[in-house]
Amino acid sequence: MRIGVLCSGSGTNFENIVRTCREDEVVLMIYNKKGCGARQKALKLGIPSVYISSKEEYRIINEFKWARVDLIVMAGWMRIVSKHFVNSFPNKIINIHPSLLPKYKGLNAVQQALDSGDMVTGCTVHYVTEELDSGDIICQEEVQIFPHDTVQSLTKVIQQREYEILPRAIEHVKHELQIKTY
Repeated sequence: MRIGVLCSGSGTNFENIVRTCREDEVVLMIYNKKGCGARQKALKLGIPSVYISSKEEYRIINEFKWARVDLIVMAGWMRIVSKHFVNSFPNKIINIHPSLLPKYKGLNAVQQALDSGDMVTGCTVHYVTEELDSGDIICQEEVQIFPHDTVQSLTKVIQQREYEILPRAIEHVKHELQIKTY
C-alpha cells in the first residue's frame, strides 16, 4: 500500500500515521503552508515532502499520481478539494474531522460544539466526497465535554482520540481496497 498525506499544520497526525503504518507505506507528504510543522516532521522521518499551494490542485494530483499512491489521507489539510480532485482518486481519499459528523461540518467544529452546549463531541474519519465533510463515515470516537473545557483543552483531547482512530481507519480502508483488487 502506498499512502500520500496532505497537511497544513503541525504534522502530529502525519507523524502518527508514519509511525503506525508499515515501513515505507507513506511515500509522499504534500503541505500547503510554507512554515507548517509537518514539513519538519517529514524531514525528520525521511519522508519525501513537497510544498504546493492548494490553488495548484492539478500539481497535487500529478504528484500523487507520479508517486502511485493507493490512498490519500487528509491529516489537517485545511482546504476544500475540488470535484476534479475527488474524481481523480475515487474512494481513495479519507479525512479526519474534529466532530461527530454529520454535526459541525467545516471550520470551528470544536467551538460550535461548545457553543451548542453539547455534552459530547468527538472526531470522525470519513471518505472525502464533493460535499464538505459528508462522505461515508469509517469510524468515530466520542469525547466528553466538561463544563470547564475551552476550545484549546477540548481540541487537545480530541487530537488524542484522532491519534487512536486514524491508524485504525487507515487499516480498515487498506483492507477494503485489497478486497476490491482481488
